[in-house]
Amino acid sequence: MSNFLQSALLQSRLPLVCFKRFRGKINIQRPRPPHYERARVLDVVKPIYKKPDFNAPCVEAGRTKAAQEVENPYERIIAREVRNWLDHSKMVAFIHLNSIKQEDFFKVQVALHRHQMSVKIYGKSIIRQAVEGTKFEAIQPLFDVKTALIFCPDESKIRQLLAVLKKTPQFVLMAGIIQGQFLSKKEFMGFASLPDLTTARAQLAAVLESAGAKIVSDLECHQNQLVNVLESYVRHENEKSGASQESSKAPEGTEG
Repeated sequence: MSNFLQSALLQSRLPLVCFKRFRGKINIQRPRPPHYERARVLDVVKPIYKKPDFNAPCVEAGRTKAAQEVENPYERIIAREVRNWLDHSKMVAFIHLNSIKQEDFFKVQVALHRHQMSVKIYGKSIIRQAVEGTKFEAIQPLFDVKTALIFCPDESKIRQLLAVLKKTPQFVLMAGIIQGQFLSKKEFMGFASLPDLTTARAQLAAVLESAGAKIVSDLECHQNQLVNVLESYVRHENEKSGASQESSKAPEGTEG
């Protein structure tokens, strides 16, 4: 009996489920609109976002940055060092630093060190603390990108600096400071063609001496001309008197 119930009445059959798409392929670009009831539900649960202001991200970023700015004692020390370099260096070059290997950068440092030049790289915040309220404040826009500084205590070594930069295409000269005067790239390179201070002084002394000598020669010109004319007149008179004496002596000699 139990076998009959198990085989005939208690036996369960699993239904066969087969999934099939409705009306062929689904159009992804232009899908069918949902059913009315479903569309109502979707419209109710649709999220509503507040439209941000036009410059809200910029304002918020500025507030966040201002809130995060904390005075760093180490940066203040480095800023004093930068200020000291700027005050005591007679020549400063601003270099745009492109991608360069550390090995090549070290070779450039060695080449510049042979001419008593130092290469320094500082961040924008350090430069801002160093030059804020000074005569060097105009250099801040140069540090929006990665910029290196080359300091030299002698401005006469500008030719050596340009020679090293010419061999290093990763170092691009942007501007410079010579004896406290801010110069553009063209003016900085033009300064290299000028002679040194000793030669310039010698040339100036020669020009002043030549001008004085010319004034003296112009003042003495008429006197010299008068002296020359008188000398030539006296010479001519002497020759004329000598010739007359010889002609007067010649007949006496023939009569004797």
